[in-house]
Amino acid sequence: MAENRGASGLGWFLAGLGVGAVIGVLYAPKSGKETREDLRAGALEAKERAAVLADQARQRAADLATQGRQQVNDYVDRGREYYDRGRTQWTQYVEKGKSLVQEQQERVNAAIEAGRDAYAKTTHEG
Repeated sequence: MAENRGASGLGWFLAGLGVGAVIGVLYAPKSGKETREDLRAGALEAKERAAVLADQARQRAADLATQGRQQVNDYVDRGREYYDRGRTQWTQYVEKGKSLVQEQQERVNAAIEAGRDAYAKTTHEG
């Protein structure tokens, strides 16, 4: 929005300069040569001012582009951090899950073995 005001401001500036030049020509008690020189000087001033405003606008655009790139890089870096953190947590959960499955498998195997031993004892005793 600020850039739009800058462009609009430049337009109003140039329009005001043109109106001022016309009014100056109409009310100036000068010769044609003096009037032409004044108009030429006014046009050169307007050209220089427009060049300064254009340079300022270019610099502002470059600053905003740099700031935008930095912001994007910050977001990308933050996204990588979240991704890495999530991946690490996921790996930890998977490893913990594998460990729990292994423990349960060992308990089931121990229970099966105990059941076999108990069955073998009861069948040999009887």
